[in-house]
Amino acid sequence: MEGLEKVVEFLKGAGTYYLATVDGDQPRVRPFGTAHIFEGRLYIQTGKVKDVSKQLHANPKAELSAFKDGVWIRVSGEFVPDDRREAKTSMLDAYPDLRNMYSEDDGNTEVFYLTNATATFSSFTAAPETYTF
Repeated sequence: MEGLEKVVEFLKGAGTYYLATVDGDQPRVRPFGTAHIFEGRLYIQTGKVKDVSKQLHANPKAELSAFKDGVWIRVSGEFVPDDRREAKTSMLDAYPDLRNMYSEDDGNTEVFYLTNATATFSSFTAAPETYTF
């Protein structure tokens, strides 16, 4: 399994991961649940009206982390907005419950893909595994 697929499988298995952004000189962390592969990239979803969207537009560098079964992951990189309808549709099709709040054409739905990414799996019982994508 390639690194990207392993990362997304882990994030989905954890159910919730935490995304950290920068707000001026203050870190901001919040729970997220969307992790989707589209066109060979890791995508997340949010709303344009949310602070996280504004923070990623101001500074695309961010990091996410999750913990499951004694293993944790840290993924750092830069999030790039993708305003294409097909990217939004792919995400909403993968997470149909989001359609209760979002649609491709609502002017609010936003997806970002991760670039220049480094993912490290760590535990207390094994050497770290690092992937780049």
